[in-house]
Amino acid sequence: MNDLRKNPLFALFASVQLALVLLTLLGSTAIIGTIVPQNADPALYVHRYGPAWAHFFQLLDIDDMYNSWWFLGLLTLFCLNLVVCSADRLPATLRFLRRDHLAITQDQLASLPLQREQVLLHSPEEEVARLRQRLRKLGWHPQERARDDGVLLFAEKMPWARLGVYVVHLSILVILAGALLGSSGFARRVLHLPGFAYKGFVMLPEGESTDQVRALRGNWLVDLGFSLRLDRFDMALYDNGMPKNYRSLVTILDQGKPVRQAALEVNRPLKYRGVTFYQASYQPYPDYLISLRKLPDKISSAGRIAPATEYMWPEAGIRYGIVNREGRGEITQKVKLWLYDGQGEPSLLWLDTNRETRIDRPAGQFAVTIKPRYASGLQVAKDPGVGLVYAGCLLMLAGLAVAFFCAHRRIFLLVQPEGEDVRLLLAGEAHKNQTAFAATFAQLADELAQTDSQP
Repeated sequence: MNDLRKNPLFALFASVQLALVLLTLLGSTAIIGTIVPQNADPALYVHRYGPAWAHFFQLLDIDDMYNSWWFLGLLTLFCLNLVVCSADRLPATLRFLRRDHLAITQDQLASLPLQREQVLLHSPEEEVARLRQRLRKLGWHPQERARDDGVLLFAEKMPWARLGVYVVHLSILVILAGALLGSSGFARRVLHLPGFAYKGFVMLPEGESTDQVRALRGNWLVDLGFSLRLDRFDMALYDNGMPKNYRSLVTILDQGKPVRQAALEVNRPLKYRGVTFYQASYQPYPDYLISLRKLPDKISSAGRIAPATEYMWPEAGIRYGIVNREGRGEITQKVKLWLYDGQGEPSLLWLDTNRETRIDRPAGQFAVTIKPRYASGLQVAKDPGVGLVYAGCLLMLAGLAVAFFCAHRRIFLLVQPEGEDVRLLLAGEAHKNQTAFAATFAQLADELAQTDSQP
């Protein structure tokens, strides 16, 4: 390790200054990534920033910054910096924790920041036994050794607190590893597996299925490895006709067989085989879905119809069609249905969408339900590194708790005869937060000075 420290490249990556520079660069680029919209339509960049800046953004992948080669490069350098820093400093910390603390010299004891001397009343053997018992009662577990200058007792608490900063370093590496695994740029450029990690989008019409989605970046198709079918799209409206909520009822088909049915809503995604589907948008279609039942014959028919087109239901002997619609914008709230069974005058009436209406005809009673047909816009993401990111965050919380709220505390008690007296030198230190430990040390010294407990 000493030879490595002489290497200027190793010294560079072991420096805290490099870590600060890389953190500043990562923070600055993150601000840019927040201001500049990510994975938006190319026309938006031209409209908002002009053709020159839009071309510059495309060259440096600023429109997909977190998957760009240079951002991934900065993350890699930061990871390397953390690894080298830890490798340079951790061995010394481990050596300190494994050292023989009872081999401390008189000069080293005298250099500790907290000191207290007392004259003891009994023989060295009795005082050592008393101090040993009192320390155990106070939660310290002492070691002891007879030396030329007396008997030395040593006890410590939370030695592992010195490792808290390295746990934080490890957590950062775990989080960054998870971020890399979940990066579509890393999957394409490094692993050459575009389907390993990606973010995509699909506009899926009702009644149809797909086994592919289109990547947000690069406009390439990704195979899901299974199919997703949209069985039904429902939308709730406010009184003014604006969309209130919408939901997609979908079925997952694996090897052609339905394996799962679920409802997707905003903030209620669907996960299957590492792929997550989010309800994002919708798109109305010009045609409608119709369901008809003839009573009391109990025969039914369902299908897709377009306005201003005549349709036949031969089993029931009727013809029907939509002749008009009423709604707000693209949202259809009512349709005007024409229905004729060959007897009398045709029925012509307004029907509320998504609600069953019964129509009496000479040939019988017909129950009709008409709903607008929609396509559901789904955002699709496959992020195999998300588990690592969560694990890294938990590890970081644990490391930060240790680093900020725990301290390695050490105390030394040297019992030595001095003429006819027996003296106690009590010394101690904490590797951080010395002020708080000073109060604990003073209280401990007072407790040890009491002689009411005899061995």
